Amino acid sequence: MISKAQLKTYRSLHQKKYRDELGLFLAEGSKCVDELRKAFELEALITEEEVGRTAIEQLSSLRTPQGVIAVFRLPSFSPQDGLSASETSGLCSFSEQSERSFSPKDGLILALDGIQDPGNLGTIIRTCDWFGVRDIVCSLDTADCFNPKVVQATMGALARVRLHYVDLPQWLTANSQQLTANGQQPIAIYGTLLEGRNMYEVLNKSVFYQRSGLSSISERSERSIIIMGNEGNGISPEVRRLITHPIRIPSYPPEAETSESLNVAIATAIVLAEFRRP
Repeated sequence: MISKAQLKTYRSLHQKKYRDELGLFLAEGSKCVDELRKAFELEALITEEEVGRTAIEQLSSLRTPQGVIAVFRLPSFSPQDGLSASETSGLCSFSEQSERSFSPKDGLILALDGIQDPGNLGTIIRTCDWFGVRDIVCSLDTADCFNPKVVQATMGALARVRLHYVDLPQWLTANSQQLTANGQQPIAIYGTLLEGRNMYEVLNKSVFYQRSGLSSISERSERSIIIMGNEGNGISPEVRRLITHPIRIPSYPPEAETSESLNVAIATAIVLAEFRRP
């Protein structure tokens, strides 16, 4: 049985400071909970039959609670640990507390610069899961991936996709300098900008592969970082300066009047689909 004191503690997990302090986070819905149980340690499973509708509504972040809420322990690696430099891999590796190294063989990397909306972040994580992106590097002002609304939007994808919160300009710079110092070809850093080049032209010209040291589409996908920016302000100036390949998703037809920009989660899906295209 779950005591009233425990329920009060679990309600506090809607706030990041208590998630960090207690090392716990909430997940809701049978499907999401079942997926997360594959990767995270279960602290408590709370059902409507056990605690009643009122308690479930107080714990839930949804207008219509699904009746099943789980409390999980945060993973052994902390998203706040960030990534530290390593001389043995092409990319920076995780801190010593991490479970495995972070290197180019892990594939395409997504970097998020100031994504604020929990729904957008959750959808992006779910999209990365679909396209085989296993690690996402986030700026320190990106929304917390263990926010209940983010967890809900991922539909369990957090079981397979890890997020790492870093000083993004510093991390990108460190990777570039490290590869250059080791005599390796720098990682291509793509960024979605309104003034960027047509994405479909950039990613499908063989001359581009030659200039980038990439011999094929599959290698392009394996040795690239894609940066997506804040919903309102786009990519920050500090990060923008580090982009080696600015791209944009063209509207259709080009001369037609249209919206100023795409939703960042939708834009991420379009870009990842093009990178993964055979």
